[in-house]
Amino acid sequence: MRYNKKKLKMCVDFNNMMTKWVGPEGFTEKQMLAIGDEVERAYESVQAGRGKGMMGWTELPYNQDDVVKDILDTAYFIRKNFEYFVVLGIGGSALGPTAAFKALKHMHYNELPKRKRAGLPKFYVEDNVDPERMAALLDVIVPEKTVFNIITKSGSTSETMTQYLIIRDMLEKKLGKENVAKHIIATTSKDSGNLIKIAQKEGYKTFYIPDGVGGRFSELSPVGLLPAAAIGIDIKGLLWGAAYADEIYRDPNPRRNAPLMAAVLQYLAMKKGKNISVMMPYADGLKEMADWYCQLWAESLGKNKNLDGTACNKGQTPVKALGVTDQHSQIQLYTEGPNDKVITFIAVENYRKEVAIPEGCEEFPNVNFLCGHTMGELIRAERKATEFAVTKAGKPNHTIVLPELNAFTLGELIMYFELQTAYAGALLGIDTFNQPGVEEGKNATYALLGRPGYEAKKAELGSAPAKISRYIV
Repeated sequence: MRYNKKKLKMCVDFNNMMTKWVGPEGFTEKQMLAIGDEVERAYESVQAGRGKGMMGWTELPYNQDDVVKDILDTAYFIRKNFEYFVVLGIGGSALGPTAAFKALKHMHYNELPKRKRAGLPKFYVEDNVDPERMAALLDVIVPEKTVFNIITKSGSTSETMTQYLIIRDMLEKKLGKENVAKHIIATTSKDSGNLIKIAQKEGYKTFYIPDGVGGRFSELSPVGLLPAAAIGIDIKGLLWGAAYADEIYRDPNPRRNAPLMAAVLQYLAMKKGKNISVMMPYADGLKEMADWYCQLWAESLGKNKNLDGTACNKGQTPVKALGVTDQHSQIQLYTEGPNDKVITFIAVENYRKEVAIPEGCEEFPNVNFLCGHTMGELIRAERKATEFAVTKAGKPNHTIVLPELNAFTLGELIMYFELQTAYAGALLGIDTFNQPGVEEGKNATYALLGRPGYEAKKAELGSAPAKISRYIV
């Protein structure tokens, strides 16, 4: 598919972050100039890190030609031979594929008859270990017509490997051991971890997660590209959009580099005690992108150590909200509540479908005024009205504008958020790409379930103060 880059360029309106428009809770040119040296160092740090260490994600739009060809060939085979595609994963391995699916496919994709899905497989993502959820999945799929994509870099993620063990056992019982490999694709590390060893032993088709790509930055790797291709999403378009965003956001001046400007303003907001970042898309298709953003922002920036090892408690809590739904749920708090938030609206200029509001209710002028308009006009008006209301209330906010929602603009948006996160982490002076707080919980889980090598952690858990019954209600 061909894309007109100029017509599809996303833009970001930061005006409502500034004191001129939002009042004293906003920011000034003087405040931005005062941290100019920090901004310059952050920019240089991110640029110097490109493609190195855990910044391999910066090169994904450019270095995957052979991988993309393999993915497209595999996706063609899947579409010809299977009716269900199931992702087994958690965290970025599930949030990314879900976000792309919801953004770019029909709102009720799995409920469409096969002909309206163009013969594409139904799509499911298992991102939890709630036993009822797994049982429900097994109620709706047909094993012999299903391919399972197990995604874990380490191959030791308890949740994902639990899903794998259950699925492998089910396939063995229903189809025989000799047929299991036809129904499993592994996406994992090429050189280390349990899953690559299992895949090689069992003969599973395998795709690799590059070493420098962490889970929350992995959507533009085979983690996200294979599931997307299997259901007919234009993965070349995703990568082209990401490359375009990456190329136009190389300027060291924040006024010409939207993700850098966003990071600078969020950094200033955090210094001012605004420790909640609200992500509010005005498109149902982007609701799960807000979920994906929440992991990216929280896991990357929530740290208790600076790069020099000194103690800190840094980060900004991400919250998702869906416009117009959450205008009737959360906006009261955002408008009149504490001055501890920055709101990011996502606008879509041209929706892929339009629905006219027909004539009716002539005797009720406060209903009839809607007639002759469209739902697209209404949702755009509601977004602008909400921006006006929170701005009038003095609450900092900014708006990302997508000309339309397609594979190219979704790729732009993914790269924008990843770059913003990298710049924000550099400004905060923390390791943006580790996750020690997550690892502690993982290790405690291993200990509780008796994983070998975690005896000391189990003893530590056992030595925790006993709960006093009078505090258990």
